[in-house]
Amino acid sequence: MISAGIFRQYDIRGVVGDDLTTEAAEGIGRGYAAILAERGLAGAVAIGRDNRHSGGALRDALVQGLTDCGVDVVDIGVAPTPVLYWSLHHCGVIGGIQITGSHNPPEFNGFKLSVGSTSLHGDSIQRLYQLIAGSKNALQKGAVRTAAVIDDYVADIIKRIGRIKRPLKVVVDCGNGVGALTAPQVCAALGVNAELLFAESDGTFPNHHPDPTVVENLQDLIAAVKRTGSELGIGFDGDADRIGIVDGKGTIIWGDYLLLLYARDVLARTGKGQSIIFDVKCSQALPDAIRKAGGEPLMWKTGHSLIKAKMKELHAPIAGEMSGHMFFTEGFYGHDDAIYAAARLMRILGDSGKRVDELLADVPRFVSTPELRVNCADDKKFAVVVAAQEHFAKHREVIAVDGARILFGDGWGLIRASNTQPILVLRFEALSDARLKEIRAEVEGWLKTQGVGA
Repeated sequence: MISAGIFRQYDIRGVVGDDLTTEAAEGIGRGYAAILAERGLAGAVAIGRDNRHSGGALRDALVQGLTDCGVDVVDIGVAPTPVLYWSLHHCGVIGGIQITGSHNPPEFNGFKLSVGSTSLHGDSIQRLYQLIAGSKNALQKGAVRTAAVIDDYVADIIKRIGRIKRPLKVVVDCGNGVGALTAPQVCAALGVNAELLFAESDGTFPNHHPDPTVVENLQDLIAAVKRTGSELGIGFDGDADRIGIVDGKGTIIWGDYLLLLYARDVLARTGKGQSIIFDVKCSQALPDAIRKAGGEPLMWKTGHSLIKAKMKELHAPIAGEMSGHMFFTEGFYGHDDAIYAAARLMRILGDSGKRVDELLADVPRFVSTPELRVNCADDKKFAVVVAAQEHFAKHREVIAVDGARILFGDGWGLIRASNTQPILVLRFEALSDARLKEIRAEVEGWLKTQGVGA
């Protein structure tokens, strides 16, 4: 039996040995092969994995399922998720699968799947699950070859970015994730003076958990920036598809303000009127500033697969999420890549001659919380969101594009169900600290009536 609960909105994820087993991994390989056959696609598939200790066994089982069904495999080994995405354009493959637990704790792992360069999500993931039961072995077993691609990936980024035009002193926190396999080389080739933190790849994450959306996880980075007098601190999540930054004063710059730096740059260089996509957790300061810069802001659903699909639909040059996923079609391949995002940010700083705080000095600073995570069972969380939409819509405007973003006139509150964990994600923003507390108290008070402790 393979747990249906691990097949989520935009990836497959679970607790290793519990609902995510090697049997499930083999089944996923078989289901993926069936998806390819159903779509009339034939060719090799790229496979990569992050550095979690469970990755090797899951890889072996996944490859077993694929090759038993006649699919050839190109194994790129242990590498960041963006390197797997990069391989889709350079390794002569028809799709790819990354084995990664992303920003989740070490006991988690999962699979991010692509056909062509398009991520599988939603109904396609559910279809894969349905096809597992009827999958059959092929007459000829698929072949497996390895490919060392990290050096070529690094070279591609450097060719696109070029050496930084002025001396930059930065701190880079790899968090013992697989970003440690690429970030040091990129920084060296860019010519920046980088102090590296936790740049040893270790999937147990012995120093701090690699999730740059959590304030606690950025404390080592903040301290190092202040100690060294650096003008920028950069942190990565476990599989290096999400970026977090702090400025030279040690102030955290969340993903929405970081996206604005990229948006202003691309609109100034390539022309106004283009769509800039962001998720429902972002500050109101972002769409206001995008309009002033000549862009068309679009609030959309959280999730790398959903964002990439919307970018393709609107031909948007750039998109980003509060969580630090940054996507670039202008000058890159359209996927989220924290290593490339870091390099591109350093190029912006080098070209402008300004620091991050100087570039953002004109942007209003609302009082806001970071992402707040509240435990809520998977079989309950979406029902709570629907109830919130109905309850608050009785007296306030509610944006329901992804969860419930409740507008209070002088602030807003968000209740959103995570698609990857049994939690609700909350965020609040207002014009003053006192008003923020009032909005938060009202929303969290209602959640308690639903049996959700905030």
